[in-house]
Amino acid sequence: MKRLSSSTPFNAPELVYNLAMLDITYIRANAATLKTAISNKQLNSSIVDEVLFKDEERRKLIGQVEDLRKHINENTQAIKNSATKRPTAEQLQLGRELKSKLQDIEPHLKQVEETFQDLMYQVANPPASDVPVGKNEAENQIIRQVGQPIKLGFEPKDHETLLLENDLLDMKRAVRIAGFRAYFLKNEAVLLEQALLQYALKKLIAEGFTPMTVPWMVNKEAMWGTGYFPWGIEDHYTTQDGQCLIGTAEVSLTAYHQDEVLNEKDLPYKMVGISPCFRREVGTYGKDVHGIIRVHQFTKVEQVVYTTADEGVTREWHQKMVGYAEGLLQELELPYQVLLMCTGDMGAGQRKKYDINTWFPAQQKYRETHSASYFNDFQARRLNIKYRAKDGSLKYVYTLNNTMAASPRLLAAVIENYQNEDGSIKIPKVLQEFMQKTVISHPSHASSS
Repeated sequence: MKRLSSSTPFNAPELVYNLAMLDITYIRANAATLKTAISNKQLNSSIVDEVLFKDEERRKLIGQVEDLRKHINENTQAIKNSATKRPTAEQLQLGRELKSKLQDIEPHLKQVEETFQDLMYQVANPPASDVPVGKNEAENQIIRQVGQPIKLGFEPKDHETLLLENDLLDMKRAVRIAGFRAYFLKNEAVLLEQALLQYALKKLIAEGFTPMTVPWMVNKEAMWGTGYFPWGIEDHYTTQDGQCLIGTAEVSLTAYHQDEVLNEKDLPYKMVGISPCFRREVGTYGKDVHGIIRVHQFTKVEQVVYTTADEGVTREWHQKMVGYAEGLLQELELPYQVLLMCTGDMGAGQRKKYDINTWFPAQQKYRETHSASYFNDFQARRLNIKYRAKDGSLKYVYTLNNTMAASPRLLAAVIENYQNEDGSIKIPKVLQEFMQKTVISHPSHASSS
Protein backbone atom coordinates (compact mmCIF):
# COMPACT_ATOMS: atom_id res chain seq x y z
CA MET A 1 0.00 0.00 0.00
CA LYS A 2 1.39 3.39 -0.98
CA ARG A 3 1.35 6.41 1.25
CA LEU A 4 1.04 10.07 0.20
CA SER A 5 2.80 13.20 1.86
CA SER A 6 -15.49 -9.64 -18.52
CA SER A 7 -16.38 -11.77 -21.15
CA THR A 8 -19.67 -13.14 -19.79
CA PRO A 9 -22.71 -12.35 -21.99
CA PHE A 10 -25.36 -10.25 -20.28
CA ASN A 11 -28.90 -9.29 -21.15
CA ALA A 12 -29.60 -5.68 -20.32
CA PRO A 13 -33.17 -4.75 -19.42
CA GLU A 14 -35.53 -3.66 -22.16
CA LEU A 15 -36.07 -0.02 -21.30
CA VAL A 16 -38.32 2.51 -22.94
CA TYR A 17 -35.33 4.79 -23.43
CA ASN A 18 -32.10 3.92 -25.16
CA LEU A 19 -29.45 5.01 -22.69
CA ALA A 20 -26.25 3.66 -21.28
CA MET A 21 -23.27 4.87 -19.30
CA LEU A 22 -21.66 7.10 -21.91
CA ASP A 23 -22.97 8.89 -24.92
CA ILE A 24 -21.96 6.95 -28.03
CA THR A 25 -20.46 10.10 -29.55
CA TYR A 26 -18.06 10.25 -26.59
CA ILE A 27 -17.08 6.62 -27.10
CA ARG A 28 -16.46 7.17 -30.82
CA ALA A 29 -14.26 10.20 -30.16
CA ASN A 30 -12.34 8.76 -27.18
CA ALA A 31 -12.10 5.06 -27.94
CA ALA A 32 -8.36 4.63 -27.30
CA THR A 33 -8.38 6.65 -24.07
CA LEU A 34 -11.47 4.84 -22.87
CA LYS A 35 -9.93 1.43 -23.55
CA THR A 36 -6.88 2.35 -21.49
CA ALA A 37 -9.08 3.60 -18.65
CA ILE A 38 -11.12 0.40 -18.62
CA SER A 39 -7.97 -1.73 -18.71
CA ASN A 40 -6.67 0.23 -15.73
CA LYS A 41 -9.79 -0.87 -13.87
CA GLN A 42 -8.82 -4.47 -14.64
CA LEU A 43 -11.95 -4.84 -16.77
CA ASN A 44 -12.55 -5.96 -20.35
CA SER A 45 -11.49 -3.08 -22.61
CA SER A 46 -12.35 -4.97 -25.81
CA ILE A 47 -15.97 -4.11 -25.08
CA VAL A 48 -15.23 -0.69 -26.63
CA ASP A 49 -14.32 -2.30 -29.95
CA GLU A 50 -17.44 -4.46 -29.79
CA VAL A 51 -19.59 -1.40 -29.16
CA LEU A 52 -18.05 0.52 -32.06
CA PHE A 53 -18.42 -2.43 -34.43
CA LYS A 54 -22.07 -2.86 -33.51
CA ASP A 55 -22.61 0.91 -33.63
CA GLU A 56 -21.32 0.99 -37.22
CA GLU A 57 -23.61 -1.88 -38.20
CA ARG A 58 -26.52 -0.16 -36.46
CA ARG A 59 -25.92 3.16 -38.21
CA LYS A 60 -25.73 1.48 -41.64
CA LEU A 61 -29.03 -0.30 -41.01
CA ILE A 62 -30.65 2.90 -39.74
CA GLY A 63 -29.51 4.61 -42.93
CA GLN A 64 -30.98 1.83 -45.05
CA VAL A 65 -34.28 1.94 -43.16
CA GLU A 66 -34.50 5.71 -43.48
CA ASP A 67 -33.67 5.50 -47.18
CA LEU A 68 -36.35 2.86 -47.78
CA ARG A 69 -38.95 4.84 -45.87
CA LYS A 70 -38.02 7.92 -47.88
CA HIS A 71 -38.57 6.04 -51.16
CA ILE A 72 -41.83 4.57 -49.90
CA ASN A 73 -43.06 8.06 -49.04
CA GLU A 74 -41.93 9.40 -52.42
CA ASN A 75 -43.75 6.58 -54.22
CA THR A 76 -46.88 7.19 -52.19
CA GLN A 77 -46.70 10.93 -52.86
CA ALA A 78 -46.22 10.33 -56.58
CA ILE A 79 -49.44 8.31 -56.63
CA LYS A 80 -51.30 11.08 -54.80
CA ASN A 81 -49.97 13.70 -57.21
CA SER A 82 -50.91 11.75 -60.34
CA ALA A 83 -53.87 12.87 -62.41
CA THR A 84 -55.77 9.61 -61.84
CA LYS A 85 -54.84 9.27 -58.16
CA ARG A 86 -54.40 5.59 -58.96
CA PRO A 87 -51.11 3.70 -58.88
CA THR A 88 -49.62 2.32 -62.03
CA ALA A 89 -48.46 -1.27 -62.21
CA GLU A 90 -44.88 -0.06 -61.90
CA GLN A 91 -45.72 1.97 -58.79
CA LEU A 92 -47.49 -0.98 -57.21
CA GLN A 93 -44.54 -3.23 -57.93
CA LEU A 94 -42.08 -0.66 -56.54
CA GLY A 95 -44.19 -0.24 -53.40
CA ARG A 96 -44.23 -4.02 -52.80
CA GLU A 97 -40.48 -4.31 -53.32
CA LEU A 98 -39.70 -1.40 -50.99
CA LYS A 99 -41.98 -2.72 -48.23
CA SER A 100 -40.54 -6.20 -48.57
CA LYS A 101 -37.01 -4.88 -48.16
CA LEU A 102 -38.10 -2.82 -45.16
CA GLN A 103 -39.75 -5.84 -43.56
CA ASP A 104 -36.50 -7.76 -44.01
CA ILE A 105 -34.27 -5.06 -42.53
CA GLU A 106 -36.36 -3.83 -39.58
CA PRO A 107 -36.18 -7.08 -37.54
CA HIS A 108 -32.43 -7.19 -38.17
CA LEU A 109 -32.12 -3.59 -37.00
CA LYS A 110 -34.13 -4.40 -33.86
CA GLN A 111 -31.80 -7.30 -33.07
CA VAL A 112 -28.71 -5.16 -33.66
CA GLU A 113 -30.14 -2.36 -31.49
CA GLU A 114 -30.72 -4.82 -28.64
CA THR A 115 -27.18 -6.17 -28.91
CA PHE A 116 -25.81 -2.65 -29.07
CA GLN A 117 -27.75 -1.69 -25.94
CA ASP A 118 -26.52 -4.78 -24.15
CA LEU A 119 -22.91 -3.93 -25.01
CA MET A 120 -23.31 -0.29 -23.99
CA TYR A 121 -24.38 -1.43 -20.52
CA GLN A 122 -21.02 -3.17 -20.18
CA VAL A 123 -18.89 -0.07 -20.79
CA ALA A 124 -17.29 1.00 -17.52
CA ASN A 125 -16.94 4.59 -16.33
CA PRO A 126 -13.40 5.97 -16.79
CA PRO A 127 -11.75 6.99 -13.49
CA ALA A 128 -10.96 10.61 -12.70
CA SER A 129 -7.54 11.89 -13.77
CA ASP A 130 -6.19 11.98 -10.19
CA VAL A 131 -7.06 8.36 -9.41
CA PRO A 132 -3.82 6.35 -9.07
CA VAL A 133 -3.33 3.57 -11.59
CA GLY A 134 -2.92 0.23 -9.85
CA LYS A 135 -3.93 -3.41 -10.08
CA ASN A 136 -5.30 -4.11 -6.60
CA GLU A 137 -5.70 -2.93 -3.02
CA ALA A 138 -1.94 -3.03 -2.44
CA GLU A 139 -1.66 0.08 -4.61
CA ASN A 140 -4.29 2.16 -2.81
CA GLN A 141 -2.91 5.35 -1.28
CA ILE A 142 -3.22 6.44 2.33
CA ILE A 143 -4.42 10.05 2.31
CA ARG A 144 -4.45 10.60 6.06
CA GLN A 145 -4.43 8.75 9.34
CA VAL A 146 -6.48 10.10 12.23
CA GLY A 147 -5.83 8.96 15.78
CA GLN A 148 -3.20 6.52 16.94
CA PRO A 149 -3.88 2.78 17.15
CA ILE A 150 -5.09 2.14 20.67
CA LYS A 151 -2.55 0.63 23.09
CA LEU A 152 -4.60 -1.59 25.39
CA GLY A 153 -1.80 -2.72 27.69
CA PHE A 154 -2.89 -6.35 27.47
CA GLU A 155 -3.37 -9.00 24.80
CA PRO A 156 -6.56 -7.89 23.00
CA LYS A 157 -9.32 -10.35 22.23
CA ASP A 158 -11.07 -10.31 18.88
CA HIS A 159 -14.66 -9.15 18.63
CA GLU A 160 -16.09 -12.66 18.20
CA THR A 161 -14.50 -13.83 21.45
CA LEU A 162 -15.69 -10.74 23.30
CA LEU A 163 -19.22 -11.05 21.97
CA LEU A 164 -19.45 -14.72 22.83
CA GLU A 165 -18.01 -14.27 26.32
CA ASN A 166 -20.58 -11.55 27.06
CA ASP A 167 -23.51 -13.54 25.66
CA LEU A 168 -23.96 -11.03 22.82
CA LEU A 169 -23.60 -13.37 19.84
CA ASP A 170 -24.77 -16.81 18.74
CA MET A 171 -23.30 -18.08 15.49
CA LYS A 172 -23.67 -21.80 16.10
CA ARG A 173 -27.46 -21.74 16.08
CA ALA A 174 -27.54 -19.10 13.33
CA VAL A 175 -25.49 -21.28 10.99
CA ARG A 176 -27.73 -24.22 11.76
CA ILE A 177 -30.78 -22.15 10.86
CA ALA A 178 -29.50 -19.93 8.06
CA GLY A 179 -26.17 -21.31 6.85
CA PHE A 180 -22.61 -20.04 6.62
CA ARG A 181 -21.93 -16.40 7.63
CA ALA A 182 -25.21 -16.15 9.56
CA TYR A 183 -25.35 -14.75 13.10
CA PHE A 184 -27.65 -13.74 15.95
CA LEU A 185 -26.85 -10.60 17.91
CA LYS A 186 -28.18 -10.73 21.45
CA ASN A 187 -28.79 -8.61 24.53
CA GLU A 188 -26.80 -5.35 24.72
CA ALA A 189 -25.19 -5.97 21.30
CA VAL A 190 -28.59 -5.38 19.71
CA LEU A 191 -28.96 -2.07 21.54
CA LEU A 192 -25.38 -1.02 20.80
CA GLU A 193 -25.85 -1.72 17.10
CA GLN A 194 -29.07 0.28 17.07
CA ALA A 195 -27.37 3.10 18.96
CA LEU A 196 -24.62 3.27 16.31
CA LEU A 197 -27.10 3.32 13.45
CA GLN A 198 -29.45 5.84 15.05
CA TYR A 199 -26.60 8.14 16.01
CA ALA A 200 -25.30 8.06 12.42
CA LEU A 201 -28.77 8.65 11.00
CA LYS A 202 -29.41 11.64 13.25
CA LYS A 203 -26.07 13.22 12.31
CA LEU A 204 -27.06 13.25 8.63
CA ILE A 205 -30.56 14.49 9.35
CA ALA A 206 -28.94 17.41 11.18
CA GLU A 207 -26.96 18.08 7.96
CA GLY A 208 -30.18 18.43 5.95
CA PHE A 209 -30.46 14.91 4.54
CA THR A 210 -33.96 13.52 4.06
CA PRO A 211 -34.26 10.28 6.06
CA MET A 212 -35.82 7.40 4.16
CA THR A 213 -36.54 3.74 4.56
CA VAL A 214 -36.23 2.01 1.20
CA PRO A 215 -37.52 -1.03 -0.71
CA TRP A 216 -35.29 -4.01 0.08
CA MET A 217 -36.33 -5.75 -3.12
CA VAL A 218 -36.03 -3.83 -6.39
CA ASN A 219 -36.63 -4.45 -10.06
CA LYS A 220 -33.60 -5.36 -12.13
CA GLU A 221 -33.75 -1.97 -13.88
CA ALA A 222 -32.59 -0.38 -10.62
CA MET A 223 -29.62 -2.75 -10.45
CA TRP A 224 -28.62 -2.08 -14.07
CA GLY A 225 -29.27 1.61 -13.60
CA THR A 226 -26.97 1.99 -10.61
CA GLY A 227 -24.26 -0.10 -12.30
CA TYR A 228 -24.36 -3.11 -9.98
CA PHE A 229 -25.38 -5.11 -13.03
CA PRO A 230 -23.84 -6.53 -15.12
CA TRP A 231 -20.62 -6.55 -13.10
CA GLY A 232 -22.10 -7.64 -9.76
CA ILE A 233 -24.83 -10.03 -10.86
CA GLU A 234 -23.30 -12.99 -9.08
CA ASP A 235 -23.04 -11.09 -5.79
CA HIS A 236 -26.77 -10.40 -5.50
CA TYR A 237 -29.71 -12.51 -4.46
CA THR A 238 -32.76 -12.68 -6.74
CA THR A 239 -36.31 -13.76 -5.93
CA GLN A 240 -38.58 -16.16 -7.80
CA ASP A 241 -40.37 -13.06 -9.11
CA GLY A 242 -37.20 -11.76 -10.74
CA GLN A 243 -36.55 -8.99 -8.24
CA CYS A 244 -33.22 -8.42 -6.48
CA LEU A 245 -32.36 -7.99 -2.82
CA ILE A 246 -30.37 -4.78 -2.43
CA GLY A 247 -26.74 -4.88 -1.31
CA THR A 248 -27.01 -1.25 -0.22
CA ALA A 249 -29.69 1.43 0.13
CA GLU A 250 -27.75 3.28 -2.57
CA VAL A 251 -29.63 1.29 -5.19
CA SER A 252 -33.10 2.33 -4.06
CA LEU A 253 -32.13 5.91 -3.22
CA THR A 254 -30.22 6.59 -6.44
CA ALA A 255 -33.13 5.20 -8.48
CA TYR A 256 -35.66 7.23 -6.48
CA HIS A 257 -36.15 9.81 -9.25
CA GLN A 258 -35.79 7.41 -12.19
CA ASP A 259 -37.33 8.83 -15.40
CA GLU A 260 -37.94 12.20 -13.73
CA VAL A 261 -36.81 15.76 -14.35
CA LEU A 262 -35.83 17.86 -11.36
CA ASN A 263 -35.14 21.59 -11.25
CA GLU A 264 -31.70 23.00 -10.61
CA LYS A 265 -33.01 24.71 -7.48
CA ASP A 266 -33.71 21.23 -6.05
CA LEU A 267 -30.01 20.37 -6.15
CA PRO A 268 -28.09 19.19 -4.26
CA TYR A 269 -30.72 16.58 -3.44
CA LYS A 270 -29.65 14.83 -0.23
CA MET A 271 -31.02 11.50 0.99
CA VAL A 272 -30.05 9.16 3.81
CA GLY A 273 -31.40 5.63 3.84
CA ILE A 274 -31.36 2.99 6.54
CA SER A 275 -31.93 -0.59 5.47
CA PRO A 276 -30.88 -4.20 5.67
CA CYS A 277 -28.40 -5.15 2.96
CA PHE A 278 -27.85 -8.56 1.38
CA ARG A 279 -24.75 -9.85 -0.41
CA ARG A 280 -23.81 -13.33 -1.51
CA GLU A 281 -20.08 -12.63 -1.08
CA VAL A 282 -19.25 -14.72 -4.13
CA GLY A 283 -15.52 -15.23 -4.55
CA THR A 284 -14.74 -14.73 -0.85
CA TYR A 285 -14.69 -18.39 0.16
CA GLY A 286 -12.28 -18.83 3.04
CA LYS A 287 -11.91 -15.06 3.53
CA ASP A 288 -12.83 -13.46 6.88
CA VAL A 289 -14.57 -16.60 8.14
CA HIS A 290 -13.90 -15.62 11.75
CA GLY A 291 -16.26 -13.20 13.42
CA ILE A 292 -18.88 -10.97 11.81
CA ILE A 293 -16.74 -8.91 9.45
CA ARG A 294 -17.96 -10.52 6.22
CA VAL A 295 -21.61 -11.61 6.37
CA HIS A 296 -24.51 -12.07 3.98
CA GLN A 297 -26.88 -9.72 5.82
CA PHE A 298 -26.12 -6.45 7.55
CA THR A 299 -27.64 -3.03 8.21
CA LYS A 300 -26.41 0.23 6.81
CA VAL A 301 -27.00 3.97 6.96
CA GLU A 302 -26.20 5.27 3.47
CA GLN A 303 -25.78 8.77 2.04
CA VAL A 304 -26.85 9.53 -1.55
CA VAL A 305 -26.63 12.95 -3.19
CA TYR A 306 -27.62 14.29 -6.63
CA THR A 307 -25.66 17.35 -7.74
CA THR A 308 -25.57 19.57 -10.80
CA ALA A 309 -23.59 18.39 -13.84
CA ASP A 310 -20.37 19.93 -12.59
CA GLU A 311 -17.53 17.65 -11.53
CA GLY A 312 -16.05 20.40 -9.39
CA VAL A 313 -19.25 20.65 -7.37
CA THR A 314 -19.44 16.87 -7.17
CA ARG A 315 -15.88 16.61 -5.87
CA GLU A 316 -16.68 19.15 -3.16
CA TRP A 317 -19.61 17.01 -2.10
CA HIS A 318 -17.45 13.92 -2.21
CA GLN A 319 -15.17 15.50 0.40
CA LYS A 320 -18.15 16.61 2.51
CA MET A 321 -19.65 13.13 2.55
CA VAL A 322 -16.34 11.57 3.58
CA GLY A 323 -16.17 14.24 6.27
CA TYR A 324 -19.53 13.22 7.72
CA ALA A 325 -18.30 9.64 8.11
CA GLU A 326 -15.00 10.83 9.58
CA GLY A 327 -16.92 12.97 12.06
CA LEU A 328 -18.80 9.89 13.24
CA LEU A 329 -15.58 7.93 13.78
CA GLN A 330 -13.97 10.86 15.59
CA GLU A 331 -16.95 11.15 17.94
CA LEU A 332 -16.72 7.41 18.56
CA GLU A 333 -12.98 7.97 19.22
CA LEU A 334 -11.94 5.25 16.80
CA PRO A 335 -8.58 5.49 14.96
CA TYR A 336 -8.90 5.32 11.17
CA GLN A 337 -7.25 5.87 7.81
CA VAL A 338 -8.68 7.44 4.65
CA LEU A 339 -7.54 5.71 1.46
CA LEU A 340 -7.75 6.82 -2.16
CA MET A 341 -8.56 3.70 -4.16
CA CYS A 342 -6.51 2.84 -7.21
CA THR A 343 -8.10 2.04 -10.57
CA GLY A 344 -7.95 -1.71 -10.05
CA ASP A 345 -9.79 -1.57 -6.71
CA MET A 346 -12.76 0.49 -7.90
CA GLY A 347 -16.18 -0.51 -9.13
CA ALA A 348 -16.98 -0.32 -12.83
CA GLY A 349 -19.19 2.73 -12.42
CA GLN A 350 -17.13 4.69 -9.93
CA ARG A 351 -15.28 7.78 -11.08
CA LYS A 352 -13.37 8.20 -7.82
CA LYS A 353 -13.54 6.33 -4.54
CA TYR A 354 -12.33 6.73 -0.97
CA ASP A 355 -12.41 4.00 1.65
CA ILE A 356 -12.20 4.59 5.38
CA ASN A 357 -10.49 1.80 7.29
CA THR A 358 -10.94 1.60 11.06
CA TRP A 359 -8.40 0.10 13.48
CA PHE A 360 -9.01 -3.41 14.84
CA PRO A 361 -6.67 -4.05 17.82
CA ALA A 362 -6.93 -7.85 17.84
CA GLN A 363 -5.91 -8.03 14.17
CA GLN A 364 -3.42 -5.18 14.48
CA LYS A 365 -4.68 -3.75 11.22
CA TYR A 366 -7.13 -1.30 9.70
CA ARG A 367 -10.25 -2.80 8.13
CA GLU A 368 -12.70 -1.18 5.71
CA THR A 369 -15.78 0.26 7.40
CA HIS A 370 -16.82 3.02 4.95
CA SER A 371 -16.75 3.65 1.21
CA ALA A 372 -17.45 6.90 -0.66
CA SER A 373 -17.78 7.23 -4.44
CA TYR A 374 -18.92 9.63 -7.12
CA PHE A 375 -20.10 8.69 -10.61
CA ASN A 376 -20.77 11.88 -12.59
CA ASP A 377 -23.69 10.99 -14.93
CA PHE A 378 -22.92 7.25 -15.19
CA GLN A 379 -25.90 6.23 -13.05
CA ALA A 380 -28.16 9.12 -14.06
CA ARG A 381 -27.90 8.25 -17.77
CA ARG A 382 -28.82 4.66 -17.10
CA LEU A 383 -31.70 5.69 -14.82
CA ASN A 384 -32.73 8.69 -16.93
CA ILE A 385 -32.60 11.23 -14.10
CA LYS A 386 -32.33 14.80 -15.38
CA TYR A 387 -32.73 18.34 -14.16
CA ARG A 388 -33.72 21.53 -15.89
CA ALA A 389 -30.84 23.97 -15.61
CA LYS A 390 -31.31 27.69 -15.01
CA ASP A 391 -30.78 28.33 -18.72
CA GLY A 392 -33.64 25.95 -19.57
CA SER A 393 -31.49 23.11 -20.87
CA LEU A 394 -31.91 19.51 -19.69
CA LYS A 395 -28.92 17.81 -18.10
CA TYR A 396 -28.26 14.59 -16.25
CA VAL A 397 -27.69 14.90 -12.52
CA TYR A 398 -24.39 13.70 -11.08
CA THR A 399 -24.61 11.13 -8.28
CA LEU A 400 -22.57 10.27 -5.18
CA ASN A 401 -22.90 7.85 -2.30
CA ASN A 402 -21.12 7.06 0.94
CA THR A 403 -21.50 4.68 3.85
CA MET A 404 -22.27 6.53 7.06
CA ALA A 405 -22.43 3.41 9.24
CA ALA A 406 -22.52 -0.30 8.40
CA SER A 407 -23.06 -2.87 11.10
CA PRO A 408 -22.02 -5.41 12.32
CA ARG A 409 -18.61 -4.35 10.93
CA LEU A 410 -18.61 -0.98 12.71
CA LEU A 411 -20.01 -2.69 15.81
CA ALA A 412 -17.07 -5.11 15.71
CA ALA A 413 -14.63 -2.18 15.58
CA VAL A 414 -16.27 -0.60 18.64
CA ILE A 415 -16.23 -3.91 20.54
CA GLU A 416 -12.51 -4.48 19.93
CA ASN A 417 -11.39 -0.92 20.64
CA TYR A 418 -13.46 -0.55 23.80
CA GLN A 419 -12.62 -3.85 25.49
CA ASN A 420 -11.32 -4.07 29.05
CA GLU A 421 -8.75 -6.53 30.28
CA ASP A 422 -11.43 -8.55 32.12
CA GLY A 423 -13.38 -8.98 28.89
CA SER A 424 -16.06 -6.38 29.60
CA ILE A 425 -16.77 -3.70 26.98
CA LYS A 426 -16.96 0.04 27.56
CA ILE A 427 -19.59 2.00 25.69
CA PRO A 428 -18.48 5.07 23.68
CA LYS A 429 -19.41 8.27 25.50
CA VAL A 430 -21.68 9.50 22.71
CA LEU A 431 -23.76 6.31 22.92
CA GLN A 432 -24.05 5.99 26.68
CA GLU A 433 -27.27 8.01 26.91
CA PHE A 434 -28.95 5.70 24.41
CA MET A 435 -27.63 2.59 26.17
CA GLN A 436 -28.30 3.88 29.68
CA LYS A 437 -25.05 2.30 30.87
CA THR A 438 -21.32 2.73 30.51
CA VAL A 439 -20.11 -0.88 30.39
CA ILE A 440 -21.35 -4.16 28.95
CA SER A 441 -20.35 -6.92 31.31
CA HIS A 442 -21.25 -10.58 31.66
CA PRO A 443 -21.87 -11.68 35.30
CA SER A 444 -18.63 -13.68 35.16
CA HIS A 445 -16.61 -10.47 34.81
CA ALA A 446 -15.40 -8.49 37.77
CA SER A 447 -16.54 -5.19 36.25
CA SER A 448 -20.18 -4.23 36.06
CA SER A 449 -22.30 -1.49 34.63
